[in-house]
Amino acid sequence: MQPDTMERHYLPAGFDNSTIKILLVGCGGNGAQMLMGLASLDTALRAISSRSLHVTVVDDDIVTEANLGRQPFYRCDLGASKARTLTERINLAHGLAWKAVHGRAPQAASVEGADMLISCVDTASARRALGAAMGEGRGIPVYWLDLGNAARDGQYLIGCPSRAGRADNRRLPTVLEYFPELADDSVPDDDAPSCSVAEALERQSLFVNRVVASHALALLFDLLGRGSIGHAGAFINLVSGQAVPIPLPRDD
Repeated sequence: MQPDTMERHYLPAGFDNSTIKILLVGCGGNGAQMLMGLASLDTALRAISSRSLHVTVVDDDIVTEANLGRQPFYRCDLGASKARTLTERINLAHGLAWKAVHGRAPQAASVEGADMLISCVDTASARRALGAAMGEGRGIPVYWLDLGNAARDGQYLIGCPSRAGRADNRRLPTVLEYFPELADDSVPDDDAPSCSVAEALERQSLFVNRVVASHALALLFDLLGRGSIGHAGAFINLVSGQAVPIPLPRDD
């Protein structure tokens, strides 16, 4: 049983009675799983709270043979935009009007105006670009949820981008603060595409994206549906079966 004194982070009151605007960057392994889960989360929020979701999906990639099996695409989707394909499918199934942008953020879609940024990108340089965009804008997201994975492990972390460099011990650190090595632009990105389903499965386990996304969605349900969270994310290892939570910051 968890002690009553466990640290909690509470959803700001400004999210009540509102449509929460989410910018989802990346619609591949993690991003596609997140997008489908967000549709379920929207249904749940409408049933239990005064909140709902409006999602804008940004990705410049198209569906290839290597995506079949590990990502929720079908052979009939080959050559089509990932973002548009899944968004249109979800809109049709759920009666939504979510938006798809075939392009790359932050160039094709600004982070400004979003309440929450969810990044499901493959490279450190993409995360740096998103972080830089939030450093420049005024209407930056309240939350930044980042998902990442290797072959058989992954992690997710929710943070609160800093406004005007204000120090706040209770603010949740972002992915760039928690993993400062991502800021090193001298390290080359490893984003070589796979050419076949078999090669893709050698690079990443079949269900690693689904597992990481499911844990991240559970965190979002607690935050947006229940109003608070007791951890900021977790490290997940499919080989050992362990999920190690990332604690919330404590008052100094």
